Amino acid sequence: MQENGEFVLIVSTILILIIVIALIILFTTFQKKKNFLVEKQKEEQERFEKEIAETQIEIREATLRNISWELHDNIGQLLTLAKIQLQNSTPENIKEVSETITKGLTEVRSLSKLINPEAIKNIDLREALQLEVDRFNRLNFIETTYKVKGHEVEIDKKASIVLFRILQEFFSNTIKHSKATNLEVTLNYKKDKLILFAKDNGVGFLINEKKEGIGLSNIKNRIKLIGAEVNFVIAENKGTSIEITYKYE
Repeated sequence: MQENGEFVLIVSTILILIIVIALIILFTTFQKKKNFLVEKQKEEQERFEKEIAETQIEIREATLRNISWELHDNIGQLLTLAKIQLQNSTPENIKEVSETITKGLTEVRSLSKLINPEAIKNIDLREALQLEVDRFNRLNFIETTYKVKGHEVEIDKKASIVLFRILQEFFSNTIKHSKATNLEVTLNYKKDKLILFAKDNGVGFLINEKKEGIGLSNIKNRIKLIGAEVNFVIAENKGTSIEITYKYE
């Protein structure tokens, strides 16, 4: 009986040790996996923040280029015209001088919205696209139509920055390379997602990864970061379109 009791005690002790060792191994494995996932999540967050910062810089640089163009090609011309009109002013044409100066002031106010850093940091996608479209039409860059469908839904500010920069790059390539005469832009607010669509009627272009611009691979990487999807349709002499689908958080 005593020997049996000792045997049972030994077996029980061994079983307990095995269970304890197994639990320690499982806990260690779980902890390592947890630490790995936390570290990976941290890296993804840091990468996301870096991409957002880079995108904000790109938007600011593009905005400054736009401001430079408008100062030279638009406001500069208006001021020159106003100067000429003043030099040859008469009581009859003073109204024309006033209208020219008023146009110049309107352009300056439009530029002030673009210069404001907070407008880039806390970008309102619908309004930002409206400003871009208005600028294209005002300066006769390209005839652009802009439609907003559905009930507007407020989306994440960082996602807005990424979406706006991608569309801004598409617009830039359309104007520079596509030889298009028309550009269509649509914001479609659906129940569970936002669909952004832009299409030109140009010769068809591909955003080159090696040339200036954020490139196709960069677009795809940034789209993944905000959990969206992007689709390009490029047809020679039939235009280029981009469709982005962003599901609300």
